[in-house]
Amino acid sequence: MLKKTIEYEDFNGQDVSEDHYFHLSKAELVEMEMGQQGGMGAYLQSIVDSEDGKAIISEFKKIILESYGKRSEDGKRFIKTQELRDEFYSSQAYSELFMELCTDAIKASEFINGIIPAGLEQDVAKMIKEESPVKLVEPQELSLHDAAAMDQDELRSGLATGKYKLS
Repeated sequence: MLKKTIEYEDFNGQDVSEDHYFHLSKAELVEMEMGQQGGMGAYLQSIVDSEDGKAIISEFKKIILESYGKRSEDGKRFIKTQELRDEFYSSQAYSELFMELCTDAIKASEFINGIIPAGLEQDVAKMIKEESPVKLVEPQELSLHDAAAMDQDELRSGLATGKYKLS
């Protein structure tokens, strides 16, 4: 789970700083992967390859909103409802976060890496070892130097789709 403090100016002109929470469960990630012909990674890569900026932005928005929710007070549940998503989407907090992630590849990478559950890499390794029908591809690790030398659109889309991971 990712806790993100977002600072923005509300519609009353007041400066606000709020904590917002984002998380994708292992089950949700598998559903996303299996929900697309050829897998989610291949689907996102096809959008990136087509250089369809509108589709890339649409998928990024979808990932942000699908991962948005609230922790239960006892910490046993992560509550996601359409009402919570709509409330967040209509806020200045969403706008600030969206613009930050679309304009800063490093923050986009940190966000994507932060919403993925801890221990997922071990589960993926186990699935591959057991020859599961679900195949996930390890992201290519990039140094900050390599990332800075890349085309920013390619880097942004690669980070958003999980093709690249900053090391």
